[in-house]
Amino acid sequence: MIIQSNEIEDIQTPDGGVMRLHVVRPAGPGRFPGVLFFSEIYQVTDPIRRLAAMVAGQGYLVAIPEVYHEYESPGTILRYDQTGTDRGNALKTTKTVAAFDADAKLGLAALSSNAACTGRLATMGVCLGGHLAYRAALNPSVSAAACFYATDIHSGTLGAGKADDSLARMNELRAETLFVWGRQDPHVPFAGRQIIRARLEEVGARYEWHEVNAAHAFLRDEGPRYDPALFIQSIGWMLAMFQRTLSC
Repeated sequence: MIIQSNEIEDIQTPDGGVMRLHVVRPAGPGRFPGVLFFSEIYQVTDPIRRLAAMVAGQGYLVAIPEVYHEYESPGTILRYDQTGTDRGNALKTTKTVAAFDADAKLGLAALSSNAACTGRLATMGVCLGGHLAYRAALNPSVSAAACFYATDIHSGTLGAGKADDSLARMNELRAETLFVWGRQDPHVPFAGRQIIRARLEEVGARYEWHEVNAAHAFLRDEGPRYDPALFIQSIGWMLAMFQRTLSC
């Protein structure tokens, strides 16, 4: 489908601030399932926009929140360099887990109330966003979540204090989930992946699990770690799940 990718929705937050959503949708008329797409630590970069455009082109209404809106001006993008990486990582453990969760609820509500949305909802995310997509899927309105190389779930170190409850809350998960990992990703080593999968089995989650020979951020279509073949394969797994779970 031809897409429209220049929409912005600024949502008022309880603290008086604004969370900006970048909305990408099919250009034609109709109603589409909604996908809340959480970015990596760099916010809404060009690779994130291109990935959102690809998903929207398959018939989805995609919204990308700026994850650090409390600390950065609307529209801020952190660069893929050491300064940007340091800033993104610092904010990841400055913002509270409760604030991340509140953002998810605001984003899901905005999607479901959009006139172009069918009301069926999914989440997706990469890196930090993979973890946030999982936590957002703890909301009962979410039917599916695609979590790509999700950081910090195994270690419980998301947010201020580095003491999240993501593993503990996995028994609340009702959405079907997809987890995709790079086996050469130092951020989520083999032992960490084992912890997550064991917990999924313990709670009887409905999930799909893939480990591929790739480094961290292999979906990012800039830089040396990008793997185009694995990109196509991994996104295909996600789209198949969305088609199965979001069809009305």
